[in-house]
Amino acid sequence: MTIALYANEVVTKAGNAQYLNIDNQVKGKLILTNQRLYFKQLADKVNGLNIEIEPKEIRELMYFKTRMIFQNGLSLITKEGKELKFIVKDRDSWSQMINRMC
Repeated sequence: MTIALYANEVVTKAGNAQYLNIDNQVKGKLILTNQRLYFKQLADKVNGLNIEIEPKEIRELMYFKTRMIFQNGLSLITKEGKELKFIVKDRDSWSQMINRMC
């Protein structure tokens, strides 16, 4: 799995993740670079889910639990009020790195 990087863009963290939306969970990779946060769906579909978030678009990061006990949820609130929910391993590390980028 690859993404097209911009000029002077470097990947700082990448890992498996799931994007949660109203209908289902989408498995993919969450990729943090020095310029953006990117989610790419694992399954190669014609209209695969790809989400790109620039640091200036992020208003707030929040944690949530999955299945009431697992502390692995990371929620990004955009300045437009949209909530993007991800299940990640080591959400504290993700949160710290995203905060440094913003």
